[in-house]
Formats: sequence, structure tokens, C-alpha cells
Amino acid sequence: MLSGQLVRRLFSMAGRVCLSRSSAGPGAVGPVEAVIRTKLEQALNPEVLELRNESGGHAVPPGSETHFRVAVVSSRFEGLSPLQRHRLVHAALAEELAGPVHALAIQARTPAQWRENPQLDVSPPCLGGSKKTRGIP
Repeated sequence: MLSGQLVRRLFSMAGRVCLSRSSAGPGAVGPVEAVIRTKLEQALNPEVLELRNESGGHAVPPGSETHFRVAVVSSRFEGLSPLQRHRLVHAALAEELAGPVHALAIQARTPAQWRENPQLDVSPPCLGGSKKTRGIP
């Protein structure tokens, strides 16, 4: 027979959702994306972690891992402002943000907030990254 503590732990683990949505196609997870996932899981113990590599929609070489969108749902965010939540995510990913990651869109929610709206936002299309392509002198 399982102890109450073990049963709660199993249900907790079973209730977690981790998804990767890569612009390179389903199942294609690169090394930077894998490190981001690992660090966020270790730092925030999220109930839901959705990570999307959006690099393919930007003016970067194919296969790049420079632009990401993440939804992190964690009880660690309870009572924290959005700025404080983002700081926790940034602290966990300081090395990646100082190096290979150029852009990181963050949705940091409590479990209650995620239940109200369990959607990963969509980023607007890239304008090309060059003032010349946008018609700005």
C-alpha cells in the first residue's frame, strides 16, 4: 500500500505538463531549448512548462535557438508581481540570456491564473530586424 505522501507526490508529478513547440517541427529540441527547460524545472518546479522556439520566424539562420516564448505555471509565483516573476525566470536563465538567447517572451502565472486561461500567447510576425526593411530611415 502506498503512503499518503507518496501518493500526493505521484499525483503532483502526473499533473505536470511539459510541452515543446519548435519552429523546426515537432520533436525537434535543440541543446539551448533543453537547457532552458532543465533550468526552469529545477528553479521553479512548474506545474506547467510550455516552451516554444520561435527562432524560425525571425531573421536568423535555419536551426537557430535565439528567440523563445515560455509559459511557466508555478506556485512559486503566488503573491509576486509580474516583474518579480520575470526576475525569477531571468535569474534561472541568466547564462542563456547573456549568450545564445536574444529574445525571451515570458508568461509567468500561478496555477489559478493558468486555469482561467491555459493558452500560450502568440508572438506577432517579425518585421525583419532591419530598419531598411521596415522603411525607417
